[in-house]
Amino acid sequence: MGVGVKTLSLISLLLCTVIHAWPATVNKTGSTCTIIPADDGTDDAPAIISAFEQCGQDGSIMFMNETYHIESVMQTTGLSNVTVHLYGTLLWGTDTGYWRNNSLQLGYQNQTTAWIFGGNDITFMGHGYGTFDGQGQTWYDLAQNVSNLAGRPIAFTIANTSNSVFSGIRFVQSQFWTTAITHSENLLLEDIYVNSTSNSTWSTINTDGTDTFYSNNLTFLRWSVTNGDDAIAPKANSSNLLIQDSIFYGGNGVAIGSIGQYLNEFEFIENVTAENIICYSCQFIGYVKTWTGIQQEYPPNGGGGGLGYAKNIVFRDFVSINTWNAIAQITQCTSYVGLTGGCDTSKFQISNITWGPGVGNTVTGYLAELQCSGAAPCPNITLVDGLNLVGTNGTERQVTCSNVVDPTFGCTGSAE
Repeated sequence: MGVGVKTLSLISLLLCTVIHAWPATVNKTGSTCTIIPADDGTDDAPAIISAFEQCGQDGSIMFMNETYHIESVMQTTGLSNVTVHLYGTLLWGTDTGYWRNNSLQLGYQNQTTAWIFGGNDITFMGHGYGTFDGQGQTWYDLAQNVSNLAGRPIAFTIANTSNSVFSGIRFVQSQFWTTAITHSENLLLEDIYVNSTSNSTWSTINTDGTDTFYSNNLTFLRWSVTNGDDAIAPKANSSNLLIQDSIFYGGNGVAIGSIGQYLNEFEFIENVTAENIICYSCQFIGYVKTWTGIQQEYPPNGGGGGLGYAKNIVFRDFVSINTWNAIAQITQCTSYVGLTGGCDTSKFQISNITWGPGVGNTVTGYLAELQCSGAAPCPNITLVDGLNLVGTNGTERQVTCSNVVDPTFGCTGSAE
């Protein structure tokens, strides 16, 4: 019996479909690896990992101006003298079950990440349009305003990296924190764009621009951050940070901490300067936050009782536009999972913090809310004379203080 024309046509169609469904590949020419994405939207992560394995030493990695589908975790570490060109978009998959069960450990606060990246002498260039797209709306709706939802992955973690530059990269709709930097030093991150916004009733909590741990000598230059949480947040054992010439929209501004989350663990943050910052409708310009001195539950949403210090921190030459809370904020009362109290128990020492000069206004009329712990009062807290800041309606500037040692400014009440 012969095969019908319709049957032959169907077979031909199926064969063509199979023939033209190309998986992602790596085109290696000399020391340059160009990643060709799959043409059917399947996972490009294995090819990306392969490219870094082939050209991650004294070579170049090229992402074309195409969309790359990332459906699995990536770890590309131990790189050396490599240049990365991101011309396209890395689009993360939305299988939340996979990511929550398979994301890689950050090694702190029980947080996880989708991509661990690192090495020495790296230049990673986004050329102003290379993009990480985390499709975060799926995560915002899943979390439903719950802080630190277990397994919600950090988009991009720079780990064990030195003497490197990250430039011109766009991050949109991040799944969780946009980036984290850990165990790294001598990094420049410049012209970075972050925008994580929600189109539903659920907020973009935990979409920090970046958080730093165990890292030294980091420069953040010309960042634009639109999000629902901290713009840039130095955390445990971060030192010698410069945050400069940046614009933040919404969110919390520059956050020192939180820190002191691990019982009896000694940690520090020191020598941080944030200058020439414009903040539109932020909660604060700059704030310092520690956990209480009482351990209540465990990280990421519990903890406390940590030791150490935060010192030599300056917020200056800033512009505040409709800041929603106070320009300057210190709180040693952090305690999640619905627990309260213990605000005077932290032994974590805060000192040598300066706000100003700066201009602008606050919605509330508060200039500063400075709640230091009774167990470790804060010395050398400075609000620079001439801060040109007023409430929205010209109301008197309020400065509330608790356990601030010998303030050189007038306190109008107690901070709670």
